[in-house]
Amino acid sequence: MFLTRFTIDTARRGARKLLASPQAMHAAVRAAFAVPEDHDRPGARTLWRLDTATNGTVQLYIVSPGRPDLTHLVHQAGNHSQTTAEAWTTRDYDGLLASLRPGQRWAFRLTANPSHSGRKNADAKDTQRFGHLRPADQTKWLTDRSARYGFSVAVQQDGEPNLMLRHRQTLIFSRGMHSVTLTTATYDGVLDVTDADAFRQALVQGIGHAKAYGCGLLTIAAAH
Repeated sequence: MFLTRFTIDTARRGARKLLASPQAMHAAVRAAFAVPEDHDRPGARTLWRLDTATNGTVQLYIVSPGRPDLTHLVHQAGNHSQTTAEAWTTRDYDGLLASLRPGQRWAFRLTANPSHSGRKNADAKDTQRFGHLRPADQTKWLTDRSARYGFSVAVQQDGEPNLMLRHRQTLIFSRGMHSVTLTTATYDGVLDVTDADAFRQALVQGIGHAKAYGCGLLTIAAAH
């Protein structure tokens, strides 16, 4: 597995097109892998996420079974002042995955699609997915599911989850002839690993729905 970071130049027209549509970004990420097995393999898939810093800088993170080639993204959305070799960094991810143990504490970030299945009205025959819109429901969505993914959200001294919601939004974009509505939230917090194998799978397979559209990628860093 590999972890890649790419800096997007938001001043470029091609970058704005990608940032406006998760469908377009999904296609751009998919194009980074000439070999299908480098994009999806049994037990692992490609995940991506956009992170926006307070200064407006946008980073694209990709976790993938194979090493991506982002040359096309450099031409479309990269920084003109950088060479192709400088435009992105890719690091081996297997060492971190192998080092995971129960009891470890990590800071984490996750952009997810907090949602639930239901019927639009009493007469509807089919169920569909609805996004959780309230912060309390979005928080509960993650804490209720954390055990199945091999971790628990750490608790603060006041008894509340050590968790902060950022960039809560509802996106509407086109997918072919259809319109897609997607609720997303970015979680920053601290977690404790409870099941290393399940947690490892969460890192390489993602959490929740809408993984093709920039949701589900959990990344971790040393907790301070």
